[in-house]
Amino acid sequence: MYDIEAVLGPQGLLSRQLPGFSWRRQQQEMAEAVAEAMEAGERLVAEAGTGTGKTFAYLVPALLSGRKVIVSTGTRNLQDQLFQRDLPLLKEALASPVKTALLKGRANYLCRHRLENALLDPRGYRPEVARQLRQVQQWSLQTRSGDIVELTELPEDSPVWPLITSSTDNCLGSDCPQFDRCHLLEARRQAQEAEIVVINHHLLCADLSLKEEGFGELLPAADAYVIDEAHQLPEVASNFFGFSLGTRQLLELCHDTRAEYVREAGDLPKLLEQVDHLEKAARDFRLAFGEAGQRGAWEEVAGEGDVQRGLDYLRRELEALRGMLEAVSGRGKGLDSCRDRAAAFLDGLQRICDQPDEAEVRWFEVHSHSLRLCSTPLEVSGLFREQMSRHRAAWIFTSATLAVGESFAHFQRQLGLEEARTARWDSPFDYPRQALWYVPRGLPEPSAPDYTEQAMAHLLPVIEASRGRAFLLFTSHRALRQAAAWLESRTELPLLVQGSAPKAELVARFVEAGNAVLLGTASFWEGVDVRGEALSLVVIDKLPFASPGDPVLKARLEAIRRQGGNPFTDYQVPQAVIALKQGAGRLIRDVTDRGVLVVCDPRLLRNNYGHTFLDAMPDFARTRELERVLEFFNS
Repeated sequence: MYDIEAVLGPQGLLSRQLPGFSWRRQQQEMAEAVAEAMEAGERLVAEAGTGTGKTFAYLVPALLSGRKVIVSTGTRNLQDQLFQRDLPLLKEALASPVKTALLKGRANYLCRHRLENALLDPRGYRPEVARQLRQVQQWSLQTRSGDIVELTELPEDSPVWPLITSSTDNCLGSDCPQFDRCHLLEARRQAQEAEIVVINHHLLCADLSLKEEGFGELLPAADAYVIDEAHQLPEVASNFFGFSLGTRQLLELCHDTRAEYVREAGDLPKLLEQVDHLEKAARDFRLAFGEAGQRGAWEEVAGEGDVQRGLDYLRRELEALRGMLEAVSGRGKGLDSCRDRAAAFLDGLQRICDQPDEAEVRWFEVHSHSLRLCSTPLEVSGLFREQMSRHRAAWIFTSATLAVGESFAHFQRQLGLEEARTARWDSPFDYPRQALWYVPRGLPEPSAPDYTEQAMAHLLPVIEASRGRAFLLFTSHRALRQAAAWLESRTELPLLVQGSAPKAELVARFVEAGNAVLLGTASFWEGVDVRGEALSLVVIDKLPFASPGDPVLKARLEAIRRQGGNPFTDYQVPQAVIALKQGAGRLIRDVTDRGVLVVCDPRLLRNNYGHTFLDAMPDFARTRELERVLEFFNS
């Protein structure tokens, strides 16, 4: 059943049938390890360096196994790639009859009922939103899957999305008038019937905990779980097993109550007045927090007069709306759902604002037009271990960045995987020949006020020598803006700056231009795959330590300190090492790629923890001499 060599070996099926496929020892060995774990029902933690071909290394055993396999990825893009490209390619090569399915979270599917509600009174929308709603209406008549990825003409930040998709808060379930035509239900049905199902980490966590957003019937039937991009899972699990409530959800409740009132009542004008009061209270609560961009512990603001008055006002108006909706219970399923949501929001406010829990950190985040209150567990290892024990199956966790040096201890601790089998395969790329790692001399400490400008001055000759074709990766938006402003008047190369267009569009423009410089922060450090000469230079401005002001990080570090650990070496350094490996991984994506990695931060060679980063990185050739970098590009 598991003749891996016959498929992935030097004379294997894929070598004969797939143009461009070449045998890689690391890929075959990883596939054999995955097959063993599936057969024995083991837990395997596997790091496979860039270029190993880890996707085929787990998909081939999954297709050969005859078992039900759940594959979970970190992003929707990778989900689509697996389902639309990799799986069909392998199924055809193997002549496999295995049935596959793609399942995303509910926010990725059109909700016909919410679209109907949005179209009831289009006069309340800006002309652009009304036009986009008409576009969605036309598409809704043609789509079979209801997957909103098909709506390519709508911008990523369009206010239309929450109007046409459902959430756990507003889904009516079996009471929905469109229940029999629900796109999400159809996707779930196909997933239940399939042998290989591609999901994402958020859906995995939802299903593990049997929360309403999860399927709840899919995962218990699985024989094996493959978690790709597994380094992202601890953060996703931490967010998911926590709780959050935002003013945006409250405003959506107001909008939905109005729409259901028009549909199901129409004779209670005081209800609409109360909706207006709650809307004002939600907006005032946001304003009580001041400027956007703040993120801090709830305890820091809980005692402030404006915040407390705003919270009291919000609670009164939310309670009043809940009471009015209670009085009209039974009028309609939509209004009953709004009543339940109002009650759940009241409970959520109490949980975050009134019930401190030593195992959780309560915090807030302020955006331009919204506010979010959150409660996040300090660690999820116990929760995740408990959930895995309920699903007796094989668990395979894989990524290009799980280990710090040779050790998986940091990743294993985060998810309660201390007893799992571990394995590492280095990249098959010839890094000493293909890549040069440059650490400039003479830069000040990263805390210096002119650090970014000095770094850019050192880098300009390198950027010009590489003829653009560069990713400049920053650890903060502030540094990105400073660098973009400094470069704008000093180079004629085209600059592409994160935020000026959607991520996918910026990457497409970068490849098309052939000499562009792309400046990005966190979202460009991973998941971007640019091969060939289009990308020949990756610059990282500082070692990617998480912001010390982050309330969740501060609470986690304090918890490690209380337990007798060293927060810096036990948590901050390993997290930063994994992030640096991800950023550096953008450079060499194929056997023919060549390029230079620049890490500007002098702490890499000056501080005693620098060796941890050096030991964990691929074995690029290394230099501190600018002349050698210029020679590399000239050659």
